[in-house]
Amino acid sequence: MANGTGMRVTVFVSGCLNHCKGCFQPETWDFDYGDEYTREIHDRIITELGKPYYDGITFLGGDPFERINQEGVQGLIREIKEKMPEKTIWMYTGYLYDKDLVPGGKRYYPGITDEILDSIDILVDGPFMQERHSIMLKYKGSSNQRIIDMKATRKKNEVVLSALNG
Repeated sequence: MANGTGMRVTVFVSGCLNHCKGCFQPETWDFDYGDEYTREIHDRIITELGKPYYDGITFLGGDPFERINQEGVQGLIREIKEKMPEKTIWMYTGYLYDKDLVPGGKRYYPGITDEILDSIDILVDGPFMQERHSIMLKYKGSSNQRIIDMKATRKKNEVVLSALNG
């Protein structure tokens, strides 16, 4: 419930090159940390998310937008949108949407990144900054991070902050 609105399934991906000082999950920086993403794990996530008491799914890590993670995330999101379009999708990244996840950005991959961004509801972007950390912030770890309404952002072609941004 801390990683988005309502009751959520949370998927932690492994691998992050940002290495933010004070990260709450530094073990997930290692691209080999945790269980290998298999069809069995994919199906288990889909089955769990299908339970009626979940409002949606949240991806964090590590970082879902590391190149090695995007294809797996893309496939899982595609199936969620197909089978459970009512479920909301949140994603956390240490990268900046309008700098790193757009064409020409360092974590933009044609045919993959846009599909992910078009499919998610909320993107919390920006690196965690320990000096800007506050336990009073809801849904983000430091005040530099943005809670972006991705449906409105993609429609207007400019960053639209969610009302949850505070």
